[in-house]
Formats: sequence, structure tokens, C-alpha cells
Amino acid sequence: MSAKVLVDAEHFRRTVQRIAHEVVERHVGSDLPLAVVGIHTNGVPLAARIQALIGEFTGVIPPLGTIDIALYRDDVGVADRAVTPVVGETSLDFDISTHAVLLVDDVLYTGRTIRAAIDALFDYGRPPLVQLAALVDRGHRELPIRPDYVGKNLPTARTERVCVRIAEIDGVDEIVLEGGGE
Repeated sequence: MSAKVLVDAEHFRRTVQRIAHEVVERHVGSDLPLAVVGIHTNGVPLAARIQALIGEFTGVIPPLGTIDIALYRDDVGVADRAVTPVVGETSLDFDISTHAVLLVDDVLYTGRTIRAAIDALFDYGRPPLVQLAALVDRGHRELPIRPDYVGKNLPTARTERVCVRIAEIDGVDEIVLEGGGE
């Protein structure tokens, strides 16, 4: 399988920084305090970076949470995903009913992960606003989900795979496209 690095570490850093700037621009002067919530797994370190950058830009560090969607997926138990899901930690140490919640994930594809994240989030309360930041939007939506903040739009074939590698997990920041050979 061929692999091509589409975004290197420096470009990755600038992309995350741009997302954080856009979030700040939209939330300046808002009556709603902002909270940042990362979707396990790669969304968690991305959310932490965005939270830190927002704090750096504004002097106010928003609360940070994590959400696990393993039991909210609509493909749990489906034939090609018959494995038992690995359940991670959900940590929302703030009142989500009083915060604008920014969900953060690495790759937006079909929209099913985000639907699951919203379902999970609403089990903890009803936020007045939920927004979505995705590092990569690769298209091929199966649900009517649209990100509010996008780092990179990378149109792909369904046979290709977008791999986001994050230094906190993989030791390197990069976005790689693995060819599918149709």
C-alpha cells in the first residue's frame, strides 16, 4: 500500500493554530463560556492543543473535556465490527449546560463518529451550542454533519485512508494518505 505525507509537522502546527484562531474570532464577546471536548482517541490531544492556544490568545483557558463514543457507535456488533469495543474515559468536569461546546476530532468522514459523540455528550446535559472542529474533512458523508472549523479539506476516494499521526500518541505530527488502489 502506498503512503504519501500530505501535511508535515510544521504545516500541522500552523493548521491547528489557525483552527484555534478561528474559534477565538467567533467566540470573542460571546455570553457563553467555551469548553473544548476531544473525541477519543486523536481528538483528545488535538483538543488539548486548541485549548492551550485559545488560552494563549485570549488569556482565558477554557475547560477541557474528553468523550468516549465506543458504546454510542451505530456499528457496534455489526458483522465487520463484531469485536467488543474498547471503552475509554469520558471526563466532563464542567457544567455542559452552561457552555458552548467545541467537539474536536482528527478526521471527519461519514459523520457517524460525530453523531455518536453528540449522543454521548447529551447524556451529560444539554449544551446551548455545540460546534465541531475537524483537523481533516475527507468527504463521503453519510449523515448531515458539517464542521464549523476545518483544518484541511482532503477529497479522497473511499478506498484511500487518511492517517493522522499526533506526537503525543505516535511521536510525530503528520497527515498521511494511504492509497487504496481502486
